[in-house]
Amino acid sequence: MKKKKVFGYELLLDCYNCKDGVCGDLAHCYSYLDKLVAFIGMTKQEPPTVFRTDRKSFPDKAGLSGWVPLVESSIVIHTLSKTNFISINVYSCKEFEQKKVITFTKKYFKPKKIEKNFLLRGKHYYK
Repeated sequence: MKKKKVFGYELLLDCYNCKDGVCGDLAHCYSYLDKLVAFIGMTKQEPPTVFRTDRKSFPDKAGLSGWVPLVESSIVIHTLSKTNFISINVYSCKEFEQKKVITFTKKYFKPKKIEKNFLLRGKHYYK
């Protein structure tokens, strides 16, 4: 049976109770974005960008946000330091191995639990 072609693939990961300190570690989150790209066979358009959320203005959102633009699309990360929670979105028009992303993420952030959702995007793009 021929596999139906779709426009894109999107992996959403919610990581709970990550290792203490990683959610506020700018260099660590930058490294994650930078190294994950090659690990899953993608191509960066530019280096990652990671920045801190103003914890005085948004105390419940204190953490980091970052992304890396890809030729294939992007990888986005948001962290919440107070609860050691990380939300990750890998979106690509090129297929990739979900298990590789999950294994890499577990190694980097050591979450006690990961929730995974996978979406096929643009199901009707190719007719």
